[in-house]
Amino acid sequence: MGSALIGGIAKSNITPPGNIIVHDPNAESVETLVNSIAASPAENNTDLSSKSDTILLAVKPQYVTSILEEIASVITPNHLIVSIAAGVTINKMEACCPEGTRIIRAMPNTPAMIGYGATGIAAGHNATSDDLGIARKMMQSVGTVVETTEPQLDAVTGLSGSGPAYVYTMIKALANQAEEEGLESGDALQLATRTVMGAAHMLEQTAKSPQDLIDQVTSPGGTTLAGLAVLAELGFENTVAQCVHKATERSREIATES
Repeated sequence: MGSALIGGIAKSNITPPGNIIVHDPNAESVETLVNSIAASPAENNTDLSSKSDTILLAVKPQYVTSILEEIASVITPNHLIVSIAAGVTINKMEACCPEGTRIIRAMPNTPAMIGYGATGIAAGHNATSDDLGIARKMMQSVGTVVETTEPQLDAVTGLSGSGPAYVYTMIKALANQAEEEGLESGDALQLATRTVMGAAHMLEQTAKSPQDLIDQVTSPGGTTLAGLAVLAELGFENTVAQCVHKATERSREIATES
């Protein structure tokens, strides 16, 4: 995800690629970024932080506090820290940093890796509107962004963070059953995928609500109505709602565990 964001930032000309400094314990990852976007390598986290104004913290949640403690000695009032680590609260991060450190949490999702991300961002206690603007530009380089409060990031996690898996499950079910009905496997998956993509684009590009578009494709006594009746009978909408709810609740639990 960090590489995807760095690539998006470089392509969006937010800053010249030469101004992007990278460090990763995996030397191969650093070499890839250096070669692909002309980023500059740093010797370690402290070296990177001392040479940067904005620090993108793209690490696994269990490493966040130790890295912040590692770089705390070089963090100044000029630094902005943007973290994409799930479950690590702003309070926990601020406790590892000098007083007044500006922090923003962001929750992107995996489609950001191909430029179709959906990200929520939330400002820490010391972050300014300009800081939010910087974080917004960074995340917009790989998709769409909404500004939330930090507690709302749990709902972002339950919706867009985990949501791709719900959609993939639906596509798999659509394609598998179409194959059972006689379509070739590859054709079924292609049609199922494009159906979901097309429906999403229709919703995004028209002023119609989801219900408007449901009504548009549904005729009395028709095939769509027959299918929708099964969804209603099996509680499809409630099932999807519970997916979002349970994932959101788990996100809240993880924040208390970390």
